[in-house]
Amino acid sequence: MDGLGEEPTGALVRPYAVTGGRTRPKVEIAIEALVETTHKGRTTGGTREGGIAQGREQQYIVTLCDGRLQSLAEISARMSLPLGVARVLVADMASDGMVAVYEPTSIDGNDAVGTELLERVLSGLRKL
Repeated sequence: MDGLGEEPTGALVRPYAVTGGRTRPKVEIAIEALVETTHKGRTTGGTREGGIAQGREQQYIVTLCDGRLQSLAEISARMSLPLGVARVLVADMASDGMVAVYEPTSIDGNDAVGTELLERVLSGLRKL
């Protein structure tokens, strides 16, 4: 069969459609940055300021990061979205106060990052 008359079986919406075609986030977020749902994110009931409904991707991120810190890489992997798309979504949500983003900091004045964080990022990348 040549497949011309078959129904599509994959996602009908391209990943960048969820960002309105934007590929640049409002703020830069490192791949290893940790994301956590804020009180505002938990209590808004799936809406942003002004009563605008969030997309299902944003609702999933709120649920995923509620009670457990997730790296940007983990969010991307769990949602099966390109890293750039996840970065734009998380940056928008951080601007709206729905999530808090914790950028990595140096330990003891050098650029070493905790082993646990690196292991979590590596695990998330392997799932990509």
